[in-house]
Amino acid sequence: MSTSSHEIAGAPCWVSLMARDMESAQHFYSGVLDWEFRPSRLGDGFAVAFHEGAPVAGIGALTERFDIPVAWTPYFAVVDADVTAARILERGGTMAVGPLAFGTGRAGLATDPAGAVFGFWEGAVVPDWSVGRGSAPAWLELRTHEAFTASIFYGEVLDWAGERTGCCVASYEHEHVVLRHGHHTVALIGGEALVEAPDPEVRPDWHVRFPVPHLDKAIETTNRTGGSTTSPVHTSPMSRWVDLADPEGAHFTVVAPHDPPGRAPAR
Repeated sequence: MSTSSHEIAGAPCWVSLMARDMESAQHFYSGVLDWEFRPSRLGDGFAVAFHEGAPVAGIGALTERFDIPVAWTPYFAVVDADVTAARILERGGTMAVGPLAFGTGRAGLATDPAGAVFGFWEGAVVPDWSVGRGSAPAWLELRTHEAFTASIFYGEVLDWAGERTGCCVASYEHEHVVLRHGHHTVALIGGEALVEAPDPEVRPDWHVRFPVPHLDKAIETTNRTGGSTTSPVHTSPMSRWVDLADPEGAHFTVVAPHDPPGRAPAR
């Protein structure tokens, strides 16, 4: 049964990597995240990643005429792509692409006032794809300098006021902005990562966190296939995670259970 972006307006509905070398990117992510790639109905410049038979993410060829960085990009469901584009421009953001017709809907790529890239989508969405559930990414995080200011921008652009049925709601909690869809947490907006970043050139961006069964294996495969680790391994009582970069410099995070499958718990 098809779901429309109207029904989940404001919620993340897809993630996609814009890469300059699609063949290399598919090889890298197949190894690190155990994905299988299949052709997309959108043509040769697009492919869909599957994990255990379920769609996870997209990958598209980034042409030279698109002046945006190689990056993982979240897409948010909207009711009207043209209205969303107008709101972005009115509030100090920039439209990079679109809105343009793609397959069963219309899409746009934009940057917020701080420079973080994001997308929006009007039309049919992938059934049962929801952040934190099933094969979808485990988490989305906007790393920016001013979390509260960013939440106002996205709240006004994407209607995070909770007034529409099925809409997302953002709340300020412990110096973070937490985005929930119903009772389900789907994204976090925070500033600590940039404050602590040693490189002054690091710009605000959306980080996509993908689940993996074994963190150490993902790190080893990343380093062996041309990627790199960009943070220490972080640990919580429930999980371990680390920031990685693919061979073209696109950043993402992998998270694994603290006690991965096949390992006996410590006594």
